[in-house]
Amino acid sequence: MLKVKQFRYGTDNLGYLIYGQESAMVIDGGAVREMLSFATQRKLTIRMVANTHDHPDHTMGNIPLVKASGARFLSGDCLASGAEIDLETSQIHVYHTPGHTNDSVCFHVGDIIITGDTLFNGTIGNCFSGSIEAFYRSIKMIMALAGKTVVYAGHDYVRDSMAFARYLEPDNVYIDRFLNAYDPDHVFSTLDDEFRINPYFRFNDKNIISILKKHNLPTDTEWQRWQSLMTLG
Repeated sequence: MLKVKQFRYGTDNLGYLIYGQESAMVIDGGAVREMLSFATQRKLTIRMVANTHDHPDHTMGNIPLVKASGARFLSGDCLASGAEIDLETSQIHVYHTPGHTNDSVCFHVGDIIITGDTLFNGTIGNCFSGSIEAFYRSIKMIMALAGKTVVYAGHDYVRDSMAFARYLEPDNVYIDRFLNAYDPDHVFSTLDDEFRINPYFRFNDKNIISILKKHNLPTDTEWQRWQSLMTLG
């Protein structure tokens, strides 16, 4: 069974090492020294290096990691939707999730999904080179996964995301519960959490619909509610 180790680097970036008994794969490897040290301590061979998208804060570790480990770099062309990456006896599923960028992907292994800047813990990323409609479809795809799925994001924006969530829903008791459990040394949520605290998962909730109506924003269809939330955010 594969495991996932989270690494913090920069101000708020989060990168990941997916590993088994002998082999590992790096996702968004900005924490180069720490990842190499962890692999050495565990006697792991880093086989592959990949990114959730091509923004520099996520790709900055690619070259030094490949040089140090001899790993194969998996470009965006290798990570087409529906791709499956073999690591030891397990598979890592790759989902194309355009929205934040056109090339954004998520990596799903076991009960964990590494979402980059598509889905943060409590919010979503900005829409840069993607489209709002594509973003909507990507989030809907993630929403369909099991509620126990652990979300490992590309940044720690928990406090800011909960400030916005509280602004929208000051009476939402789950926000404080989530913040009380927040650990900056291990940043995660579950999809069940997201349905309780993340406005961009709650666009069908009556409280969010009421808020959108108070702002005179369209709410007749799910797609309208999504667009309205993106405008409000």
